[in-house]
Amino acid sequence: MESILKGKHIVLGITGGIAAYKSVTLLRLLIKAGAEVQVVITPSGKEFITPVTLAALSGKPVVSEFFTANTGEWHSHVDLGLWADLMVIAPATASTIGKMANGIADNMLVTTYLSAKEHVMIAPAMDLDMMAHPSTTRNLATLASYGVEIIEPAAGELASHLVGKGRMEEPEKIFERIESYFSRQCDMQGKRVAITAGPTFEKLDPVRFIGNYSTGKMGFALAEECAERGAEVTLICGPVSLEISHPNIRRINVESAREMLEASKEPFSKADIGIFSAAVADYRPEMRADSKIKREGVDDMTLHLVKNPDIAATLAADKREDQKFVGFALETDHEHDNAVKKLTKKNLDMVVLNSLNDKGAGFGTDTNKITIIRRDGTETTFPLKSKREVARDIIDGLIR
Repeated sequence: MESILKGKHIVLGITGGIAAYKSVTLLRLLIKAGAEVQVVITPSGKEFITPVTLAALSGKPVVSEFFTANTGEWHSHVDLGLWADLMVIAPATASTIGKMANGIADNMLVTTYLSAKEHVMIAPAMDLDMMAHPSTTRNLATLASYGVEIIEPAAGELASHLVGKGRMEEPEKIFERIESYFSRQCDMQGKRVAITAGPTFEKLDPVRFIGNYSTGKMGFALAEECAERGAEVTLICGPVSLEISHPNIRRINVESAREMLEASKEPFSKADIGIFSAAVADYRPEMRADSKIKREGVDDMTLHLVKNPDIAATLAADKREDQKFVGFALETDHEHDNAVKKLTKKNLDMVVLNSLNDKGAGFGTDTNKITIIRRDGTETTFPLKSKREVARDIIDGLIR
């Protein structure tokens, strides 16, 4: 059977760490699978493994500097970024991770990363204390928020002879992740997906509104994940500051809950998959003032609120048998019971439960910690991950 990697263009980045020797095995696996690999190595990486070895295995000259010293030939990081179907940096040292996270483009590898149009994976490798340092964890979280896939290091004996987390994942495991990435690219081909995201704002007057802290990050991560896997996505989002540019995503901007419901009716009726990730206001003011409400001469003010339509329940009531609908349950107490009630009450196939009691989960963060609860009674709990990784877990659980 022909490998899914056959003919794929992969940039393999190698940095200056002792784990660079493992990159040779990874390179051999990629070449054997039929991939075309361009190695880009940092100057310090050449202290651990020679370009001659890498060039012999890849069949291509290794790129390290912006110019070839003898001929002055220019190596274009822009062309490399456009050429690649995937960029993998293994090993990724703390130094390179820091440069990537902060845009410090002082070598060929980081400039190629900054020019990359396709997916990027990194396999960190360093001593356990460096791995656990707040600056490293912050930089990794930043890269994850950019959509970089982090291949977590393993625990074991390190080059320092200490034992802990920091060993670069084995080449065979990295190779499996690469295969999995290309397999995912087409597993939603031809599917239509509708997603709600962000908050809704319910106006009191032209200046004030009732809203919530949702930033839309989870919904946007889901939209990008589905689009990258080949789906046609309609994203109906409330007022957020996020931008999205994938050609497979059609964005509809709304403000209120009623506007979101109206904008969602057609996309959800045609969708194969519907995901309700928006934080919709449960209530709205019964009356909206046409001009700014003044406080002068008024000591107390009473607001009369009326219920907003339940978007998930309304649209899922007409769900076809061939459709799958997913809801979110952000809870503060009785989390599991409330999520199960939502699953059955709203005719959903799956509910994604997250709790504000979990550090790093909820509104405004780049991470989330979820439990997936399915209609058949099965559940899967995941550790704290970047929202892009969480989106991947949700979609994997939905279509596989």
